[in-house]
Amino acid sequence: MRPMPIRLPRPRVLLFDWHATLVDTMDAMYYALDDVLPRLGPLGLLNRLVPPGESKTAEDERLVQYVRQHTSLHPKIKTERRISRTDIFELLFGADEEAKQIAHREFDALYERHFGAVRVLEPDARQQLLGLRARGIKLGVLSNRARRFMAHEIYTVDATGWHDLFDVMVCGDEVPRRKPFPDLILSALQQLGEPTDAHCWYVGDSVSDIVAGATAGVTPVFYNGVGWDDAWLQKIFPNTPRHPHQPEAVIASLADLAERVDAAGGASRTDRVPPLTA
Repeated sequence: MRPMPIRLPRPRVLLFDWHATLVDTMDAMYYALDDVLPRLGPLGLLNRLVPPGESKTAEDERLVQYVRQHTSLHPKIKTERRISRTDIFELLFGADEEAKQIAHREFDALYERHFGAVRVLEPDARQQLLGLRARGIKLGVLSNRARRFMAHEIYTVDATGWHDLFDVMVCGDEVPRRKPFPDLILSALQQLGEPTDAHCWYVGDSVSDIVAGATAGVTPVFYNGVGWDDAWLQKIFPNTPRHPHQPEAVIASLADLAERVDAAGGASRTDRVPPLTA
């Protein structure tokens, strides 16, 4: 990965991805994907999958080829459960935004059958988020899923809900374009009355999150809760002309994030040190 700043600009705002960054809803997500992928043919999307030779990595190409042949995910991917539905649709359809929108709409319709259970990823997450608020930082949560799902999840998570922790929530059905476009981030900052600059950090676990943060002009932070090694991070963030976006920092936990916040200052992003490992 490219060299990281010595110190990140101190955040006024921390925006968080929801699924796989703060909570685990993997079961429902993968059940819905199991329902969506057999529908690719009837939806006219099978012939819109990324053509052979145009995927970012060999692993991505194998994923696309398997879906093309079986209209399902490889069992290994479903067992590992390390990749978001947004990144899966990005890998499957590449630059075909219309195809991705069709797939997202179908996902929302089918997710209705499965959503409900929400598991906190880190046992002290609420305390960590309260600690960040106590530092005078505004907090927000963003999700590509529809508000009707997010509202249920954020009001029921951790028994009493986390709706009191966040100053803003923006969902995928409230903006023209979902991640990896920056619309969710830009809408959140507009609602908060905050400028779009590096003093907003966007924390997420997917390639789409990092692309959204980078293109929005905020500080993208990769939440590596599943423990990808540095070799894999190099693959998914290759820093090529076609895939130039990379995180400004990689964190393993919310406690790690709090340490980064406390160490932050106003250093220029041109000040570089050796690459940060996972």
